[in-house]
Amino acid sequence: MPAVRGDGMRGLAVFISDIRNCKSKEAEIKRINKELANIRSKFKGDKTLDGYQKKKYVCKLLFIFLLGHDIDFGHMEAVNLLSSNKYSEKQIGYLFISVLVNTNSDLIKLIIQSIKNDLQSRNPIHVNLALQCIANIGSKEMAEAFGTEIPKLLVSGDTMDVVKQSAALCLLRLFRKSPEIIPGGEWTSRIIHLLNDPHMGVVTAATSLIDALVKKNPDEYKGCVTLAVARLSRIVTASYTDLQDYTYYFVPAPWLSVKLLRLLQNYTPPSEEPGVRGRLSECLETIFNKAQEPPKSKKVQHSNAKNAVLFEAISLIIHNDSEPNLLVRACNQLGQFLSNRETNLRYLALESMCHLATSEFSHEAVKKHQEVVILSMKMEKDVSVRQQAVDLLYAMCDKTNAEEIVQEMLAYLETADYSIREEMVLKVAILAEKYATDFTWYVDVILNLIRIAGDYVSEEVWYRVIQIVINREEVQAYAAKTVFEALQAPTCHENMVKVGGYILGEFGNLIAGDTRSSPQVQFELLHSKYHLCSAATRALLLSTYIKLVNLFPEIKNRVQEVFRADSNLRSADVELQQRASEYLQLSIVASSDVLATVLEEMPAFPERESSILAVLKKKKPGRIPDDVRESKSPQPSATPAPIMNNSNNTSSVSTDLLGLTTPPGTTSNTTGNGLLDVLGDLYTAPKVSPTTVQQNNIKKFLFKNNGVLFENDLIQIGVKSEFRQNLGRIGLFYGNKTQFPIHNVHPELIWTDLHKLNVQMKPMEPVLEAGAQIQQMLTAECIEDFADAPNMSVSFVYNNAPQKISMKLPLTLNKFFEPTEMNGESFFARWKNLGGEQQRAQKIFKAQGSIDITATRTKLAGFGMQLLDGIDPNPDNFVCAGIVHTRLQQVGCLMRLEPNKQAQMFRLTVRSSKETVSQEVCDLLADQF
Repeated sequence: MPAVRGDGMRGLAVFISDIRNCKSKEAEIKRINKELANIRSKFKGDKTLDGYQKKKYVCKLLFIFLLGHDIDFGHMEAVNLLSSNKYSEKQIGYLFISVLVNTNSDLIKLIIQSIKNDLQSRNPIHVNLALQCIANIGSKEMAEAFGTEIPKLLVSGDTMDVVKQSAALCLLRLFRKSPEIIPGGEWTSRIIHLLNDPHMGVVTAATSLIDALVKKNPDEYKGCVTLAVARLSRIVTASYTDLQDYTYYFVPAPWLSVKLLRLLQNYTPPSEEPGVRGRLSECLETIFNKAQEPPKSKKVQHSNAKNAVLFEAISLIIHNDSEPNLLVRACNQLGQFLSNRETNLRYLALESMCHLATSEFSHEAVKKHQEVVILSMKMEKDVSVRQQAVDLLYAMCDKTNAEEIVQEMLAYLETADYSIREEMVLKVAILAEKYATDFTWYVDVILNLIRIAGDYVSEEVWYRVIQIVINREEVQAYAAKTVFEALQAPTCHENMVKVGGYILGEFGNLIAGDTRSSPQVQFELLHSKYHLCSAATRALLLSTYIKLVNLFPEIKNRVQEVFRADSNLRSADVELQQRASEYLQLSIVASSDVLATVLEEMPAFPERESSILAVLKKKKPGRIPDDVRESKSPQPSATPAPIMNNSNNTSSVSTDLLGLTTPPGTTSNTTGNGLLDVLGDLYTAPKVSPTTVQQNNIKKFLFKNNGVLFENDLIQIGVKSEFRQNLGRIGLFYGNKTQFPIHNVHPELIWTDLHKLNVQMKPMEPVLEAGAQIQQMLTAECIEDFADAPNMSVSFVYNNAPQKISMKLPLTLNKFFEPTEMNGESFFARWKNLGGEQQRAQKIFKAQGSIDITATRTKLAGFGMQLLDGIDPNPDNFVCAGIVHTRLQQVGCLMRLEPNKQAQMFRLTVRSSKETVSQEVCDLLADQF
């Protein structure tokens, strides 16, 4: 709290000293309670308190609050301080209000009026105090109250510069809370032209505001590009003596330069205006030239400021990706930083070079620094820098240097930090596959990975090597020989056993001619690892054994002994027990021809995007170069070999060894986005334009609670919901299907009947990283019956372009049904009682296709009512019963659906104790069959 000269508060200083001298918590509480009692008596009893005394006591209350104690009085006195003409008293009043006053307080109207008075004051200090208070509170109420006054203050020609600065920052704070506060039309141009203001402080504050506005409405504020380039040009060409008030250690206006460069990154290069583009290129060249000049100061602040501008300029060059000369020059400049003694500089250089490596113009220039980057990976003391070096090696890899980079990464993997091993394993596996000219090299690399870092080799990695071996006949014998040799090591990782079991089970016959790898030797080698493995791996090995029986009949007796062993036939693991039993009977009963058919070699897998890439995208969203993303790979077969499908135990990875994430029948036309859809509807959702309002998709959620609510090329929104009586909980899953982050994600509920259906949305993160998925929870309470379903709009920014989608939430009246069992007598008695005109609703409609009784039954079973069998005399008719739960009442409801197959028509009758419920249920079900 800033002290004001000549206005020290001795009583406050004594109180603070007493608190600091307390020896225990109890003593502190006792002293605070004594002081609170004193302050309360002064406020209540002494009507002659002057401004100084009020300020002193309010300060004490503020100090007590900051110590963690609740304050329930003194607010009115703080509000009274706002009307004071003394700066120190007004300042304390605003400080107290900013910290302690809730926006729902009864005093808020008084506070707003006092703030309005100060905003109209001719004293700039009072205006600034008011603006700071508005920004500190930053509520929607403040935005509504001052949404018109602050923009006027900002662009008015009469406003002092210091007030304009505060107005710009205050408006930015309110805009983040209520984006609609910023007026459009002529205001846009006036706000943009603040970049031409002669006062650098105003320009700095305005640039922050304009940057936020541009992210929401880039087209509306496109005119800022020309002015930003012009202002940047004046700064970078100025001498540090020209801008003395805004020069920081010989660097002219570094903060403003960084803000302007970031602002320009919201747009593509200004191709329509060659003059602006040329001027921007000159600015960037000048920044590079200044970076090469000898430092004007040895202090770290000078180099930090200069490098901050330089790195932001490089970010703009990477963003534009259109000037080959600048890209190469940026790469060379960053290459110099790789040998700098400053750790932060080395890290930032590696990070920026990762982006440069993805550009066709600068990829070759980045590769020239390969040796230095490899040294950074091996020798750096800071693990974050080593990880960044791994990322850069991954990004710069191509066909010419793939083998060298992969070998270096493999060599480093043995001593790498545990925190980066898993990511390194994924990257090595991806690079080895993408750039393999000889797949024997790929097999060697993956087996080495398993040997060196087996604990960090995910299932996707060993799935992949099996897929590739199965798809490429020329490498099958080599893979069998290599994995057989690897299994002979005294210590062998379980993942190696999995790969060995699968490959030898399929292709062990290709190496059986050598006495050193005879069928008996292969079997005994695999079985020697059996007792050391987990249940899932043992299940896989049992499948391998039965495959070996098919390949080598001479070892049948030995394999049958293993199947008969108590540890298998009487295993506590039901999966092992079932496999051992069934495989034993198969080997005894089946003829050689039947065995050959059942246990035939796995078919080739269709091509699809690498499943390892999907894992890496989730771990490091947005950090995978585009060229690597295009990698294709074998996909699991939609109809795997029968021997792999004989179990219902989904916990065992060997039940369907390679059935990763693709449902049957979906082997082509995949989106390739790597999102793991938890809702099971990813492959059937319709493609919708980002600006399309999704109208009819809600109907499918009448009969189910989980699924994909919306999907287009950018985003997927899934839903999972559960309901109990009149309460519901809905989880929305937002999945980014793109390679870039999605910003400013803002879901908004559009629903006027909150008094009937109360829906609450919990806040969510505004940034959705590339390939990531985030969850938002909603709660719903049915207060009384309602019609239709709430609407929701989701706005976001992708690639600097605003997007908005609208959809209906799957919250319809039937979600609050409780199924009710009834016998025939009760049903028809109730049916007759509800025969009044106001209690029933009926519709006759044409069937959408040929009437399918089974499909109709399935739909009704998912609607929420109890489907009653054997009630209606006509067996083709459907009758249902249920109770709609609301907070105010429970409404019994009966339904009868009568199909007419000859006329291809339905008659739907709904009866309930409330007319609106009957009508809504009837409307929901009509035209759904």
